[in-house]
Amino acid sequence: MAFHEVRFPANLSFGSVGGPERRTEVVALTNGFEERNTPWAQSRRRYDAGVSLRSLDDIGALIAFFEARQGQLSGFRWKDWADFKSGRASVPVAYDDQLIGIGDGVKTGYQLIKTYASGAEAQVRVIAKPVAGTVRVGLQGDELAEGVHYTVDTTSGIVSFASAPAVDERITAGYEFDVPVRFDTDRIQVSVASFQAGDVPQVPVVEVRL
Repeated sequence: MAFHEVRFPANLSFGSVGGPERRTEVVALTNGFEERNTPWAQSRRRYDAGVSLRSLDDIGALIAFFEARQGQLSGFRWKDWADFKSGRASVPVAYDDQLIGIGDGVKTGYQLIKTYASGAEAQVRVIAKPVAGTVRVGLQGDELAEGVHYTVDTTSGIVSFASAPAVDERITAGYEFDVPVRFDTDRIQVSVASFQAGDVPQVPVVEVRL
């Protein structure tokens, strides 16, 4: 699958509508109870980029980006303004935002993850597209130096240590991240007259599995 390591213009995604989607299969039983299952271990995010467009210049930028990706053919990065940090949106990224692993004395590569917890339940999301220059990593409560103690692959979200963390050492990380997506249409329809009157095109965008 083709994927371009380029972000959809953040000023155009600001104001878009979207978020996580789950797929739940619900079977109603004859006794009135239900059985519920899901074939998805992870949620999938959908957005509409059209609602954030404000000018004909925005339309021009959208069309250029759409053509460069050849419609649905190639994936790209998307900034979800409602969920783009390892911690709370209102505070700066910290090296201890997320626990990403426990050292075993052998393993040197660890995947960035984000845990969504509520009460006793939690869901873990793989973060494959961290933003370059924003990743901070800690070991046993001490922050490490990128390029000295570890490196980050921003195309996969893998943190590689210069030497394997010792057994039971806690590995933490903080970061900003993008969502890997593609356009969910091969067509963009724009009416210049109606757009100037306040109408905007629908531009569906959907998360892709990597």
